[in-house]
Amino acid sequence: MLNALLFDLDGTLTDTDQLHLLALQQLLLEEDGRVFTQEEFEAHVSGQANANMCRYLFPQRSVAEHEAFADRKEARFRQLSPQLTPMPGLLRLLDFARERGIGMCVVTNAPRANAEHMLDVLGLGDRFGTVLVAEELPRAKPDPLPYLTGLECLGASAEAGIAFEDSIPGLTAAVGAGIFTVGLATSQSPEALLAAGAHLVVEDFNDPQLWAVIERMLGSR
Repeated sequence: MLNALLFDLDGTLTDTDQLHLLALQQLLLEEDGRVFTQEEFEAHVSGQANANMCRYLFPQRSVAEHEAFADRKEARFRQLSPQLTPMPGLLRLLDFARERGIGMCVVTNAPRANAEHMLDVLGLGDRFGTVLVAEELPRAKPDPLPYLTGLECLGASAEAGIAFEDSIPGLTAAVGAGIFTVGLATSQSPEALLAAGAHLVVEDFNDPQLWAVIERMLGSR
């Protein structure tokens, strides 16, 4: 049945959480003298859309102020990320899917400028026919809408897809869309990913358990 692979971007195609954390830490210290910890980042920011991040960080600020801060944070992130590398095994999986005509798309909470920047740095700009940016949709992750939209773009059913995620909001969205969801243990522990609903947790795309799932789903095509 397998005919669709749907990928989150940050922490899934490439490991970026530490760069996002550093960008936030620098800006918050510079602008507010605020110390921001990794624990706070993992609990309240990792995987969230910028609107949710800013509501958490600055509950008293206006939407316009939120948007301006988010723009500064993402610009700082792009300055810090000139040498991103694909997750181990990713290129192998993308080549495998292309050879077998399996549709692929990116489903991300990152802004469009970040998504295009990261894909270009990774050399993946031409690998995905569709890059869905959740902030351009009515609802972002953890709502299932971004993944449901991804399935629609690929002309696939949930039962015929695999989603790849590293964050709790992303897992919640993909599982809520009814897709078999693989958690990558880059930004969260395997235990946290499983508790959030991941059907399988792997370290990277070379994991034999992942390839066993792929072969099993291909066998039912």
